[in-house]
Amino acid sequence: MTLEQLKLSSTKMDRRTVNRWTIYKELCIAKSVFGINDRCLAVMSSLLSFLPGNEIGIEGGLVVFPSNRQLSLRAHGMPESTVRRHIAALIESGLIARRDSPNGKRYAYKDEAGRIEEAFGFSFAPLLERADEIAQAAKQVQTEAALLKRTREQITLQRRDLAQIIDVALTDHQSDFWLAVHTRFRAIVDAIPRRAALSEMTAILNDLTTLRSEIDNTLIHRDNAAEMSANHAQNERHHIESLPESYFESQNFKKNDLKEPSPQSSLPTLHTSCCQPTQSISLDTVLRAYPDIIEYGSKGITSWRDLIDATKIVSTFLGITQSAYRDACEVLGMEGTSATIAGILQRVTEIGSAGGYLRSLTQKARAGEFSVAQMLLVQLKTNGPKCSFRE
Repeated sequence: MTLEQLKLSSTKMDRRTVNRWTIYKELCIAKSVFGINDRCLAVMSSLLSFLPGNEIGIEGGLVVFPSNRQLSLRAHGMPESTVRRHIAALIESGLIARRDSPNGKRYAYKDEAGRIEEAFGFSFAPLLERADEIAQAAKQVQTEAALLKRTREQITLQRRDLAQIIDVALTDHQSDFWLAVHTRFRAIVDAIPRRAALSEMTAILNDLTTLRSEIDNTLIHRDNAAEMSANHAQNERHHIESLPESYFESQNFKKNDLKEPSPQSSLPTLHTSCCQPTQSISLDTVLRAYPDIIEYGSKGITSWRDLIDATKIVSTFLGITQSAYRDACEVLGMEGTSATIAGILQRVTEIGSAGGYLRSLTQKARAGEFSVAQMLLVQLKTNGPKCSFRE
């Protein structure tokens, strides 16, 4: 550094001031950067309290000279030996400096007006000189903390969505692929530490995102393969879906005419399966996959009974007849039927005849070609990370 640069630096230092509590707050935020702890900060606060004003500057004096006893009192009774140890840590961190007197004591010379001419004790010159560095470090710490919080939130969303997809997939079919995916998922999740740096959390998020991408690609590949091998079945399905409910009613009427009447035929009853609770899927999964149904719950949907009541209302204006509803309950169960109707509502603009579509799904389920769990899995994949559940 040249002589001119030294003079310029000295001039800037002479003119500069910084609020003592502003820089103290910034130091509290960036304490890890400077290698100090909370007790060091308590001692720093005590030292700053001995300044005559709130501004740290040359004109106001940069040196304070309290005794260890005074520092201990202002540090909430911290032992003097501890005070000395943390003062040494502050000096080693380059935040304060000693200005020793000839005899090693801390004191000051004052003029006749009581103004300090020269003082020996602890100087805040390093703190004033590093004010910009401290402010920048505090800003960097706050930025990283905000980014870490957002990364944790993204991990939570990915973790929740993956757990839902894997749970539904394993419920429907425990293949080697899904068992391997579940093992990888648990390995990633179990490795999440309670306190982690941003780099660690970013790596975990990348692992979860990669796993999600692999699952999506596998499901898309399987869907395309199934679509190519079942074109003739799709044509038949589209034909059935387009048939009006009156067609199915007339067919059922003809079949019933051929049967002998039973003594209990006058009483409308449901198959016992419609009264059994759905064990393979959760209500939360249904609502996350088909959130539109929530609007039709009188007081929200918090139980299977609420969902059943809501889908009964929905089935009426969708044009689903009582016989179609009963047939679905016999095959899918009441909860499974409600989940299916919620799915029909979610895709109502794509389906020509809701009643015919429900009949088609009932027939497929009876033949073992339709699964409510698989339907939910496909919808969760379609919704992606944007899928939300409104309580």
